[in-house]
Amino acid sequence: EGAALATGGSRRGIVVSTLAEARFFAAGGFDDILYAFPVPRWRLAECSALAQRLQHFQVLLDSPQGLEMLLQNPLPAGKRWLVWLKLDCGNARAGIRPSDPEALALARAIAQGSPELVTLVGVYAHCGNTYGCRDIAAIQAIARDTTAAVLEFVTA
Repeated sequence: EGAALATGGSRRGIVVSTLAEARFFAAGGFDDILYAFPVPRWRLAECSALAQRLQHFQVLLDSPQGLEMLLQNPLPAGKRWLVWLKLDCGNARAGIRPSDPEALALARAIAQGSPELVTLVGVYAHCGNTYGCRDIAAIQAIARDTTAAVLEFVTA
């Protein structure tokens, strides 16, 4: 009920951190879900099933190996992997640093490689490094730094 309220009843545009959550929301009629963790090989079959079932099931990538894995495991005709490039802007949990020279190359490889198989939807950053903050000013500083890093990367 909370997710339906948060999406204005559209049941679209939600982010989940586990595939169990994705399956739960899919069963509840949501058909636009982002799995906000770079797809591990051992979860590929589950992600493929959700991508085939839903109108938009989106995943994160943060490495050339992840891109190659999706390219080697295409979805059936009429479907393609919908991908967000995961940037690590200080969280140090998942993602590629926007200042890493490989990050821009990876973004280009996703966007220009095989768009009929893998389509770049956008760039994603998570401010998980705010969890240890003790005040609003510290949270806002991290949010500003993350926003600046993402904008600089996208501009490049």
